[in-house]
Amino acid sequence: MPLTLNTPPAAEPVTLAEAKLHLRVDTTDDDTLITRLIAATRARAEWHTGRAFVTQGWTLHLDAWPLDGVIELPLPPLQSVTSIVTTARDDTTTTLDPGLTIVDTASAPARIALAENTAPPTNLRAINGIAVTFTAGYGDASTVPAPIKEAILDLTAAMYTNRGDLPEELPFDALALLAPYRILKI
Repeated sequence: MPLTLNTPPAAEPVTLAEAKLHLRVDTTDDDTLITRLIAATRARAEWHTGRAFVTQGWTLHLDAWPLDGVIELPLPPLQSVTSIVTTARDDTTTTLDPGLTIVDTASAPARIALAENTAPPTNLRAINGIAVTFTAGYGDASTVPAPIKEAILDLTAAMYTNRGDLPEELPFDALALLAPYRILKI
């Protein structure tokens, strides 16, 4: 089930100015490094939580409609489903009518099911027969929850302080801040 990033976040949840204030850095000497560290720690925190923080566009590819009838969309929170496109064995594509699906944005991860009396698509090509394009994230940087921003600042500080020597484990304080946002499979 490949997942492709179509539109990366337009901005990071933490600004360079916020990070420099947190790091107590007064010069511009390390601005490029700090900017890279912010992006890296955001990506690491997103991976750890299984969430998208700032609005971003993705495509989830599936070989077939799941047997239980429900597609789980990774990277909550889901903002919207842009399209569901099926590809037949002869490589023709069809965009599913949104009225034929039910989108559950309240769940994390979000879910898509077929509407009552709607049959799942058939005659799909063997690989990546379904492409679900969606937008995920809390919104712009100002809407990212404060604990996530603080975790990114803490991770950025750890990476800045320990350049090249960062342990494999994330700092405990950052993990604690991210814990309520982690998507766990039971």
